[in-house]
Amino acid sequence: MTTTAASGVAHDYEIVIGLEVHTQLLTASKMFCSCGARYADDAPNSHVCPVCMGMPGVLPVINRQAVEYTLMVGLALHCQIPEFSKFDRKNYFYPDLPKGYQISQYDLPFCRDGYLEIQLDGQTKRVGVTRAHLEEDTGRLVHIKDGMGDAYSLVDLNRAGVPLLEIVSEPDMRSPEEARLYMQKLRAILVALGVSSGRMEEGSLRCDANVSVRRRGETKLGTKTEIKNMNSFRAVQRALEFEAQRQIAEIEAGRRIIQETRGWVESKGITVSQRTKEEANDYRYFPEPDLPPLTVAREWIAEIAERLPELPDARRERFIARYQLSAQDAEQLAADRPTADYFEATVAAMTRGDEPSRAKAAANWLNGELTRLMKEAEQEVADLKVTASGLAGLLDAIDAGTISTTQGKTVLERAFASGEAPVAIIQREGIAQLSDTTELEAFARQVIAANPKAVEDYQRGRTNAVQFLIGQVMRQTKGRAKPDSIQPILIAQLDALSAE
Repeated sequence: MTTTAASGVAHDYEIVIGLEVHTQLLTASKMFCSCGARYADDAPNSHVCPVCMGMPGVLPVINRQAVEYTLMVGLALHCQIPEFSKFDRKNYFYPDLPKGYQISQYDLPFCRDGYLEIQLDGQTKRVGVTRAHLEEDTGRLVHIKDGMGDAYSLVDLNRAGVPLLEIVSEPDMRSPEEARLYMQKLRAILVALGVSSGRMEEGSLRCDANVSVRRRGETKLGTKTEIKNMNSFRAVQRALEFEAQRQIAEIEAGRRIIQETRGWVESKGITVSQRTKEEANDYRYFPEPDLPPLTVAREWIAEIAERLPELPDARRERFIARYQLSAQDAEQLAADRPTADYFEATVAAMTRGDEPSRAKAAANWLNGELTRLMKEAEQEVADLKVTASGLAGLLDAIDAGTISTTQGKTVLERAFASGEAPVAIIQREGIAQLSDTTELEAFARQVIAANPKAVEDYQRGRTNAVQFLIGQVMRQTKGRAKPDSIQPILIAQLDALSAE
């Protein structure tokens, strides 16, 4: 059995991957009651009422905003929007499910038969979207171990009833990398629409992956396993890589793959068995008797379609056409709505150069130095203390020659940490580059007088002595002298000495 260098997956096997992505919708209230849906950092069980706690005799009421957000996503994913839809009861018992069933959708979802396109190695691949349906989220279990070593669990129902959109793909992906790209693209669309925060680390965007393997050339799908507990794009790719290799090893050893749910253990880089995978009939779906079927008016769909914002693919193409950015720069900027907005605001606030040159400078710093600082601080664009106008002022100062690129990086680091405007830092600390010729000539004379050996080397034809002297001037001026400004001054003074 041979393996690829990139992923360790056997050449003679094919991976088949489908993803089930759940995202909490950014509504003010829960799916079927008026409790607040924004519960982060609040006390446990402080956003609850008889409806979301599943008390007997209560009646749910549909959140219209959640339905509209679902339809927006369906349109963005090129889905068909049936006129008729309904909610169903999905029955199962778990401590964080107050009613003993979940209100979801089964055979008549709001959105079906769509697709999403990803780019890999310069090629476009279309991944089918089976359905996008609306449901309510469950509560959350908090597992505690006391000082005696006894373990117990507490139930927090703040999350129970929050609108949850589930987007189910077709099993069209053939590598863990494709799955990661699909997740990233889907997140970008959800954030661009304004329906989700897209924060996987907070649980507002969650992914379950179905993966199986089969020998190349076979058409029948292998037995799949479902992987849960992946809270980053990197975790999705790593978990799928491990699970594919595990299944191949099981088949090669003559053992049967069991259809089960497995959890990803990030610290160990492995998947572990959690429970036998349920089939649809295990949930005993039936129409939700407390909610009427829904008819989605075509006029409403048309009105929602008119209001859709610019999506990442369209924004990327506009960035290339308008700002003359490279495909790579445009893809990186347009993939995240806050980043794209920040970029355009920076370009608009810059005052020097034409629009393409301003855009290139903004893209270089945003994709480069600013991204590095954000990664180190584990921040996103929304967390930045440096405003778009602040970055624009810094880039204008570099373009004008007021400061060097190296100085600009130092100023950006200070502004990133403090929130002070870069231009204010430049003015306060007096780090603008020296441009006065008289002042530069004075520094050159001092350095020449203090380094007679370098002067002698220059007079003997060792021209690299000039670079040494430039370095000394840079030290004297604390980096404020531009090398290309001081070099001709030094050479003129050295030549004048040689002529004496």
